[in-house]
Amino acid sequence: MGLFDLLRKNKELEQMYDLDLIDSTSERIQQKKLAVQTCVDFIGRTISQSEFRIRKDKKTVKDEMYYKLNVRPNQNQSAAIFWQTVIHKLIHDTECLIIKSDTDDLLIADDYNRIEYGLVEDLFKDVTINNFTFQRTFPMSEVIFIEYSNVNLSRLIDTVYDDYGELIGRLLEFQKHKNQIRATVDVSTTVRKDEDGQNPLQKFIDKLYGSIKTKAFAIVPQQQGFKYEEHSKGAVGSGQSVEDVTKATNDFMNQVAKALGIPPSLIHGEMADVEKQTRNFMFFCIDPIIEKISDELNNKFIEKKDYLNGENLEVVRPSYRDIFDLATAIDKIIATGVMNGDEMRDKFKLPETGEEIHSRYVMTKNYSEVVESNEESQER
Repeated sequence: MGLFDLLRKNKELEQMYDLDLIDSTSERIQQKKLAVQTCVDFIGRTISQSEFRIRKDKKTVKDEMYYKLNVRPNQNQSAAIFWQTVIHKLIHDTECLIIKSDTDDLLIADDYNRIEYGLVEDLFKDVTINNFTFQRTFPMSEVIFIEYSNVNLSRLIDTVYDDYGELIGRLLEFQKHKNQIRATVDVSTTVRKDEDGQNPLQKFIDKLYGSIKTKAFAIVPQQQGFKYEEHSKGAVGSGQSVEDVTKATNDFMNQVAKALGIPPSLIHGEMADVEKQTRNFMFFCIDPIIEKISDELNNKFIEKKDYLNGENLEVVRPSYRDIFDLATAIDKIIATGVMNGDEMRDKFKLPETGEEIHSRYVMTKNYSEVVESNEESQER
């Protein structure tokens, strides 16, 4: 091969690459993000419905802290959006830093540097929120720092994430190739091979036959010297179906859901044993995260002596069962003297009545002690 032949061959290869035959990997990345984001959103939406209560002397205290945690943590976010953002950062970054500004607003840090010590409290420097970076240093005692150490999830994201992404990407590329409409246009005239000669012709062809691609019913006037012909079989060809892409995506989503403690059937909206699956979701996924949050809030907002005297901050997660479905169970709990009326109302986020009848513990005759029953029978 001569030098000019080699240069001409390279020029033809460059023109081939200009035809955009190489697709980007954005589709496969979005498929992977969809699986992770769906599970994280599922947890975030659930916890954002929780109520943060400050309990003192067995009563809920509604003060400024209660308002900040349940209504408006800062000027730009509602409580639901705030806690949903906390869950997103907690799971994605395995930790979340919340600071208190000079105006007593609770702010979620986007970036920071943590300086760890062995015998004294850690420090947080270069705390950045949006485009603002604090110049001051925050000690651990002045911030809310929640950690989420999920080894299974981190390992899954680092290993299986790429494998499933490659598989999903290959399936998507195969579907594009199998269902692609391939056509040729025969030109009877002689056109130069360089870019200046091909561009006008390509623009003319795109304009003339563009309606074939964009319209369901197209009439294209044929001209002498141009012949349009399709060579693909469309969806008739054999191979993997589109369902395989869905199966691969769902399989990866199932792996992520299991690592987070979410029953996969809930993610897919299956209705079989939904109450049992929801109970498992609350117990194995939501409750551990809520426990981490409540421990940190109690540590930073409640003094040690006050906590030991009964004052605490509790997170009441949303109930997945209707109060009317539990009417029989409520009656049994009150009838056995386990709870009084106000305590039962508190479990369902209802305000205490303050009435004496709701503050007393009652027990029906059927639940009398055995000793009392024996004494009555001896008297008779």
